[in-house]
Amino acid sequence: MSDASQDWSGWVGRREEAADSLDLNRARALQATLDDPQDALASGDALPPLWHWAYFWTTAPTADLGPDGHAARGGFLPPIDLPRRMWAGSRVSFARLPVIGSAVTRRSTITSVEHKTGRSGALAFVTVEHVMADASGDCVVEEHDIVYRAAAAKGAVLPSGEPAPAPAAWVHPVTPDPVLLFRYSALTFNGHRIHYDQPYTTGEEGYPGLIVHGPLLATLMIGLLRRERPEAVATAFRFRALRPIFDTRPFMVCGAPEDTRADLWVTDPDGFLAMRGAVKWR
Repeated sequence: MSDASQDWSGWVGRREEAADSLDLNRARALQATLDDPQDALASGDALPPLWHWAYFWTTAPTADLGPDGHAARGGFLPPIDLPRRMWAGSRVSFARLPVIGSAVTRRSTITSVEHKTGRSGALAFVTVEHVMADASGDCVVEEHDIVYRAAAAKGAVLPSGEPAPAPAAWVHPVTPDPVLLFRYSALTFNGHRIHYDQPYTTGEEGYPGLIVHGPLLATLMIGLLRRERPEAVATAFRFRALRPIFDTRPFMVCGAPEDTRADLWVTDPDGFLAMRGAVKWR
């Protein structure tokens, strides 16, 4: 493995392409998993925003997985020698929402690799641009930030975070549990053990419980628009992860709408911001 501070600039511009079909059964399974309040989806309906994360699976052979359940480093992403790899945030624009049942492609390009130092030590950030297209052309463009970091000491207490804003006009309480996390892991073909393997997560990585997926939190955030303004069509969404949410206690998904945009956030059980974002719609 390579030193985490190695110059990875040669990986910038690296590309890969994938193809998939927006299968109705998978969309309906995600609708059930999220307790989505709208009518059952049908072929030809628009795929709700961010639900495309349940497609374009990365199907690494089991023999090629690391001890944490992630695919071994290398391949498309640079093999940065830091043990923890997480979804740090995304910026997504929706020219239009693709429809369920359609054939789609995704072009992925590494646009940057940066090294930084944080409170936990060395960090590396990789940004990947994903362009999703159907028969009519490009429809969803996403900039996906991935952070690599050192392992935290087992049992380390999370420092205090930023207090969540109040009040919120939109509030959706969520009680996470292992079944919710397992179902979302299955629907996204995410083998990362911190989301479903409690003995590994607490014993090997030292967390107090299973970790709720960052993209699941983001999907619940933008899902507030679907719950509160079902006629609205999302045009842009961004989010940044700030601190983990565990399956040990309920949390709140909140929003403050104004005209055709809303600030969105996730409040952890201690009242701190766990994720922050914003959505725009027409």
